[in-house]
Amino acid sequence: MVKEECKALLDALNKVTACYRHMVLTIGGTSDSQNLREELKKTRQKAQELAVANRNKLTTVLKDKTVSKEDKAEFERLWVIFSTCLEILEIDMRRALELGHEFPLNVPKKHLIQTGMSGGTSGVAARAMSVQNMKYEAEHNIDVVDLKDLENEINQVGEMMYEMEMKVSVPQWTVEAKQDPGAELKSTISVGASSIGMISVEENKSFCDISKVLAGIIFSAVLIIAIVLAVCVVKLS
Repeated sequence: MVKEECKALLDALNKVTACYRHMVLTIGGTSDSQNLREELKKTRQKAQELAVANRNKLTTVLKDKTVSKEDKAEFERLWVIFSTCLEILEIDMRRALELGHEFPLNVPKKHLIQTGMSGGTSGVAARAMSVQNMKYEAEHNIDVVDLKDLENEINQVGEMMYEMEMKVSVPQWTVEAKQDPGAELKSTISVGASSIGMISVEENKSFCDISKVLAGIIFSAVLIIAIVLAVCVVKLS
């Protein structure tokens, strides 16, 4: 039961962190807006709430001496994934802070980057917040006011990561992965995007096979021509 709860919390954190990264990359672009800045704030705060819940659950379990060796290995694996996810969140928060300073919305002389992309990010934010439609209620100067809060939250995430290392010592190099790198691309169970990835892999494989055959034919032809020329040179001499 506890293992399933930890996995569910970690899956939710991964989803929110991925959505946050997607939105951070649009700061300063043609899709940037006041709504985006509010979406960023709500998404990162949601990620931090999930991070705290993950930390509390995993810390309690990993400190429990009654947990079996097999279960402890699984919780340590989840701990490493969680730590990595938290590091990614901190990196993206720092990137959002830098871009926020570089591209304030209400400065007329500061032009946004013409990325060629259009459209809003409300769908991504709604997915991260697990709601159908986003509600916007921030003030018009959120792009400036929120930077101070973002800076404080970055420090809080850094402190959380430091406390985690002090409370639970799980060296990443001691944790073994449950599957080989890229194994999810070879899985025939997954659907959707994974199936598209499989089709692409098979197409690339068949293309490589054809290329090898053509290369072999060309090499054989060149070799035969070289032999014929050598024989002709011998006879003429």
